[in-house]
Amino acid sequence: MHHDTVTTQKIEPESEQHHKLIQAAQYLHEQTDATVTLEQLARVVGLSPSSLRRGFLNAYGVTPRAFQASARRQAFRDALRQGANITQATYDAGYGSSSRVVDPSGANLGMTPSQFRHGAPHQHIRWVIGNCKHGALLLAATKRGVCSVQFADHAEDLTDALAREFPNATLEQAKEDQTLVDWMQAMQQHLDCHTPSPHLPLDLQGTAFQVRVWQYLLSIPAGETRTYGAIAHAIGKPKAHRAVARACAANRVAALIPCHRVLYANGDTSEYRWGRKRKAALLADEAAANAPNAA
Repeated sequence: MHHDTVTTQKIEPESEQHHKLIQAAQYLHEQTDATVTLEQLARVVGLSPSSLRRGFLNAYGVTPRAFQASARRQAFRDALRQGANITQATYDAGYGSSSRVVDPSGANLGMTPSQFRHGAPHQHIRWVIGNCKHGALLLAATKRGVCSVQFADHAEDLTDALAREFPNATLEQAKEDQTLVDWMQAMQQHLDCHTPSPHLPLDLQGTAFQVRVWQYLLSIPAGETRTYGAIAHAIGKPKAHRAVARACAANRVAALIPCHRVLYANGDTSEYRWGRKRKAALLADEAAANAPNAA
């Protein structure tokens, strides 16, 4: 299984166990340079090993061991992006030797570390374009799931943006791909007719922290909003409101992960990757559709 690919799911309402799972995820994210057993992690957060493993699978879709492995691979990738050589990145990410990272990363990333540094040239991404009340709409997917949903004023802006986002991937328009056509129609229905957000498979690359933020965003009901600070508190990192904002900005799938539901503390709409006016319009639509007297 490719554990770096995150298919996000709606998380359950907050509970004591939910907070303990967030604590466990943060601990693993901070311990990429150490081997943490299930029993050790269970003692840290005060859960039984079986409850911890089961809860982790329900909340994050992976085991604690796989979660830490994903965090370690992300640290390795970040070091490569920042210019570290492969040997240094290997040790900075917590791998004991270069042989331990080269083989697993070849399997999990689908490329060697050197290829990853040069832009992942072997990804195959299919895309379709449609229209909705918020402008032109692009939906793109790998074989694993949706990797990009974008708004723009003009269709050509969308394809240009996709090429910049994935500069070395193979990009293919897929007008005849019925799956992508169906997914696009579901998105158009959601945006234009206020149907529930479609449950589409996602292929998203993110750090463990970003994934926690995205998971939380999925728990915000349509018609409601949260502040960056409130989200930081909810995920157990009360001082990380700026990092929460960056995680929202890193979201590549407009509306599917509802980063538009996050506001400044003063109620201002704040920045939005696809424009403040679109953010305000999305919020207005959701508020109207979920008002008590809505049809």
